[in-house]
Amino acid sequence: MARRRLRLRKPRGTGENIAAAVVALAAMTLLFQMALAAQSAVVRGWPFLLILAAGGLIYGLWRLFRSARARRARSDMLARLRITLADIDAMNDKEFEIALRDLLIRDGWSARRVGGKGDQAADVIGDHPQRGRIVVQAKHTRVGGKVGSSVMYAVKGTAGPVHRADHAVVVTNGAFTRDAMAWGDRHGVHWADREKLQRWAENGTALHELLKVSARSRPNRFRRAA
Repeated sequence: MARRRLRLRKPRGTGENIAAAVVALAAMTLLFQMALAAQSAVVRGWPFLLILAAGGLIYGLWRLFRSARARRARSDMLARLRITLADIDAMNDKEFEIALRDLLIRDGWSARRVGGKGDQAADVIGDHPQRGRIVVQAKHTRVGGKVGSSVMYAVKGTAGPVHRADHAVVVTNGAFTRDAMAWGDRHGVHWADREKLQRWAENGTALHELLKVSARSRPNRFRRAA
């Protein structure tokens, strides 16, 4: 059985018109009284509202100040950051990637960790106002472990087309095979082995100085390959 819809009909006759007018007047009177009551409440309560607004403003300023102080403290800490090879060897893969991100930040790059499943051969990406974008592939291994050429192929294949990078580097706490180093040098993929990592992380040499990373204005094979 279909449900009947309720429909409003226009008042019929003088009596219904008068009743409708009375209801409308009562509604308007009620709204007017509510508005007056609200205005009166505001007038009576303005000191409390003023205190509440001032408290909110002070709290907001305090949060901004605390956030700025925390950023400044972290910036100061990163500026002095030194990580020993012993500490790096004791890290897991994720901790190693975070350490490389912090080292890039120390060197003046705006860096973020992107490593994880489906990272497409990029664990850390850093941006620099003069040097452009760098992609870092981190290979944490046991001491004496070696990174092969396949890692170089993967980094070269995604640095430009996927990540829009100007530079790419593979970093390990171990070593590289001879073929990997030669292939990287030939195709513009930088590499940082244990010795270079120590100079970067422990001695404080900036990565772009260590690898002689060029300015973005110079022609770049990764951009051309994109």
